[in-house]
Amino acid sequence: MDRIIEKKKWTTKKILTIAGISVFCIFIIYLLFFRDKRTRLYINKDQITIATVLADKFQEFIPVDGVVYPKTTIYIDAIQGGIVEAVYVEDGAILKKGDPILKLMNANMELSFMEQETRMYDAINNLQNTKIRLEQNKYIREREVTDLSYRIDQAEKDFIRKKQLFEEKVISLKDFEDAERQYKSLIRQIELTIELQTLDSISSAIQIRQINSSINRIYNNLELLKKSMGSLNVKALAKGKLSSFSAEIGETKSAGEHLGQIDLMDGFKLKANIDERYISRVHLEQAAEFDFNKKTYYLNISKIYTDVTRGTFEVDLQFDGDAPKAIKRGQTIQLKLMFSSPAEAIIVKRGGFFQETGGNWIYVVDPSGSFAVKRGIHIGRQNTRYYEITEGLKPDEKVIISSYDAFGGKDKLVFRD
Repeated sequence: MDRIIEKKKWTTKKILTIAGISVFCIFIIYLLFFRDKRTRLYINKDQITIATVLADKFQEFIPVDGVVYPKTTIYIDAIQGGIVEAVYVEDGAILKKGDPILKLMNANMELSFMEQETRMYDAINNLQNTKIRLEQNKYIREREVTDLSYRIDQAEKDFIRKKQLFEEKVISLKDFEDAERQYKSLIRQIELTIELQTLDSISSAIQIRQINSSINRIYNNLELLKKSMGSLNVKALAKGKLSSFSAEIGETKSAGEHLGQIDLMDGFKLKANIDERYISRVHLEQAAEFDFNKKTYYLNISKIYTDVTRGTFEVDLQFDGDAPKAIKRGQTIQLKLMFSSPAEAIIVKRGGFFQETGGNWIYVVDPSGSFAVKRGIHIGRQNTRYYEITEGLKPDEKVIISSYDAFGGKDKLVFRD
C-alpha cells in the first residue's frame, strides 16, 4: 500500500544556500559600510625612526654662524697718496700709539706745500706791516695833539698879554685881534684833531682785530698744511695689533686707500649674518649663546645693520661677561640666537617628515605597535632639535619622524612582522 511522504522544508541544500547568500550579503555590507577604506602600505619597522611625543621645556632659537672680530678696530687709510718710501713694521706687529708704520713720498705735494707756505708767510708779513702802520698812525695823532697843546699854551699867554696891552692902549686893535684869532684857531684845530684821533682809534682797533684774526687763520691753515704733509708719515693711532697690512717699497698708494687696521686689545665681538625672514624678530639686547671648551658663553646683540644683502642682514654681538681666551680673530663659531625663554610645551624631535608634510600631518603609531595612521597636526615654533606641537598630539604618543618620501602619502602604514 502506497503512503504519502511529506516533503522536508529545510533541506541541507536549502540551508547551505541560504547561509551562503547571507554570508555574501554580510560581506557586501562590510565592503560598503564597515571595511577600512584607508589606503595602506606594508613596510619594515626597522626602516623607519619612531620618536615619543614629550611634554618638556622648549626654547625657540635658530643657529647662526658668528665670526670673531676685535671689539674695537681702528682703520688706517692713506690721507694723501704717494709712493711707499719706507716700511717700518710687518703685519701682526704689536704697536704703541705714535709708532711709525710707513712713509710715503709725494714730490708734487711737497712742492705745493713750499709754494703755499711761502704765500702764507708773505701774507702774514703784509698783515703785520699794516698793523705796524696803524700803530704808528696812533702815535702820529698823539704827537699832533701834543704839539697843538703846546702851541695853544703859547697862543693863550700871548692873547692874555696883548689883551692887557690893548686895554692899556699900548698896542693897536689889529695886533689884539690877530692874537685872539690865532688862539681860537688853535683851539678849533685841537678839537678836530682829537675827534680825528678818536675815529682813527676806533677804526684801528677794528682793523687790528681783523688783522689778528686773519693772521690766526693763516697760522691755522699753515698747521693744517703741515699736518697734511705729516700724513705722509703713517703712524699708529692707538696701542694694538696691526692687521690686514701689506705694503712694499716703491708701491703707489692712492688717497683714501685702505692700508691696514689696528685691533685694540680690549676684547672680542662676533658678527653674524641672519636670514632676512627674521629681521622683524631681531632686536637689540637679544640673547645668544654658544658652547666652547665645555663651557657656555652668553652674548647679546649690540648693533643691527638693517641693509639686506643676498638674503641676509648683519648684527654685532657683545659678550655678556668674559670671552673665551682661546678664540682668535676670524674664527667661526655657531651660535644659538634665542627668540623666547624656556617654557612648557608639547614637543617632538625634528626629522625628515617635515619636508614631505610641511608640518601639517604626521604618522602616529597605534598603541598595539602594529601599524601607524596619518593624523593632522599643527607645528608652532621650532629650534634645531625639536618642533613645538600646538595641536594634534598628546604626550607619550609615538610618531614616525623619518622621511616619508617612500610612503606615497598612504593613510595607513602596516608593519611587517
